[in-house]
Amino acid sequence: MSNRLKFFIDGQWVDPVQPALLDVIDPSTEEVFTQIAIGSAADVDRAVAAAKAAFPAFSMTSREDRLSLLERILAAYNDRIDDIAEAVSREMGAPLPFARDSQATSGSAHLETTIEALKTFAFSEKRGTTMIVREPIGVCALITPWNWPLNQIACKVAPAIAAGCTMVLKPSEIAPITGVIFAEIMEAAGTPKGVFNLVHGTGPDVGQPMASHPDVDMVSFTGSTRAGVAVAKVAADTVKRVAQELGGKSANIILPDADLEVAVRKGVAGCFGNSGQSCNAPTRMLVPADRHDEALAVAKAAAEPFVVGDPRSPDTRLGPVVSHVQFDKIQALIEAGIREGATLVAGGPGRPEHLNRGYYVRPTVFGNVTNDMTIAREEIFGPVLSILPYKDEEEAIAIANDTVYGLAAYVQSGDIGHARRVAARLRAGCVHINYPAWDPYAPFGGYKQSGNGREYGEWGLHDFLEVKAVIGYGE
Repeated sequence: MSNRLKFFIDGQWVDPVQPALLDVIDPSTEEVFTQIAIGSAADVDRAVAAAKAAFPAFSMTSREDRLSLLERILAAYNDRIDDIAEAVSREMGAPLPFARDSQATSGSAHLETTIEALKTFAFSEKRGTTMIVREPIGVCALITPWNWPLNQIACKVAPAIAAGCTMVLKPSEIAPITGVIFAEIMEAAGTPKGVFNLVHGTGPDVGQPMASHPDVDMVSFTGSTRAGVAVAKVAADTVKRVAQELGGKSANIILPDADLEVAVRKGVAGCFGNSGQSCNAPTRMLVPADRHDEALAVAKAAAEPFVVGDPRSPDTRLGPVVSHVQFDKIQALIEAGIREGATLVAGGPGRPEHLNRGYYVRPTVFGNVTNDMTIAREEIFGPVLSILPYKDEEEAIAIANDTVYGLAAYVQSGDIGHARRVAARLRAGCVHINYPAWDPYAPFGGYKQSGNGREYGEWGLHDFLEVKAVIGYGE
C-alpha cells in the first residue's frame, strides 16, 4: 500500500513534491478501494532529470546487458502474475480469469517478443563506405491507458529498454495499481537508477508537462484521439517525435462465401470481449443485405448468453465498464441508436436487470444500422455491436473505409484468396482474416486518426531509435 502513495524516481520510492491523493474506484461496486498519490509538473521535472542523467550510460550499454535486464524483468513479472490479475480486476473490472489469462499475460508476451527481437535486431548496416546506425532516441515519455494497462505498459517499456532509452511512465490514473506493481517489478529486476521512472497523475497535470518537456525526446501515447491531438499539440513546440495509438471503429466484413452463423457468433464475441473496451474491437459488422435478418437472429442468440456480473464470480463473462463517465457515455450512445432508428436486437439502455449498482452495461446489438448513424461513427468503447447491411462487395469496402479511423479491420470468407483481395483494399493498420489468434509479433498501429507509428516485437523498437549516417566510414 505504501508505494501507492509514492512515485518511483531515480531508483527510489519518493513522496510527491506537493502531496495530493486521488481515489481509485472499483467499477463493480462504485466504491473507493484505495488511493494513489498524484503529481504535478514539479514531479515530472524530477523524473525527467533522473532519466536524462541516466541516459548517457544506459544508451551505451551492450545488447547483452539489455537482454539480461529484460530477462530479469520478465522473470520478476511472471512472479507477480497473480498480483497483476487481481489489480486489473479491481481497478478496471475485468473478470478474474480474463484478467489473468489475457490482461496479465499480454505483458509477459510483449517482454518475450521484445527479447526475441533484440537478439537479432540490426542496429547498424554498411552501405558502401557509409555506416547506417540506429541509436536510442533519448528520454521517452510513456503515457498509457486503462483498458489494457499491462499490454500497453509492457509494449512501450520493453522496446524502450531494448533500444537503450530511459523513460518516465504515466499510467492511467483510472487504473493505476498495475503501474505501481510494474514499477516494483522494475525495481526487483535491478533496473539501473533513472532508467525507469513512474509518476502518477492526470493528463493535464502530468501527461501534458511530460509531452511538452524540453528534455523529453519522444512521446509514446495510447488513448483517445482527442487526447492524442492534445499531446501532439503540446509536443510540437519542441519538435519531438510523437508515436500514437488512438481510437478505432473497426469494420468486420462478412463476405457472402463465409459461414454466416460462425462468422456472426465469433464477431459478437470479438466485439464484446473486455466489455467492449478495446480500440481494435470489430464494432461494425457488415453483412450481405439479403441475409441481414438471418444475421440479426444469430447475433441475438449469440449475445443473450453473455453473463454480466461481479468480476470475482466464476460465472461472469463480462464485468463492468471502467467508470461512471464511460457508463454514461455508452448509455447516451445506446439511446442515440434507438432515437436514430436502428433496430434494437439485444440489450439496450440501463444495467442488466439483476444488478443495481456498478457500471454494468447490457450487451447490446443493433441492426439496420446505416453508416451515417452516431453509433456507426463514434467509438462507443462498450459492449455494443452495430450490424450494417451491404448490397455488394464494393459497397462493403466503401462502408468499411468510410471512417476517420483506421486501426483495424476484419474479413470473413470461405475463400482465403478472396479475403486477401478484400484485405488489400482496406485502409487499416491491422487486417484480421477469419478471426486469427493474436500475434504479438505483428506490427500494431493505425492509419488516419487512429495514430502513427507501430508497436509490438521488432516493430516496436523503431519509434525509440534515431537513424545516423556516418559518411566516409570506410571499407
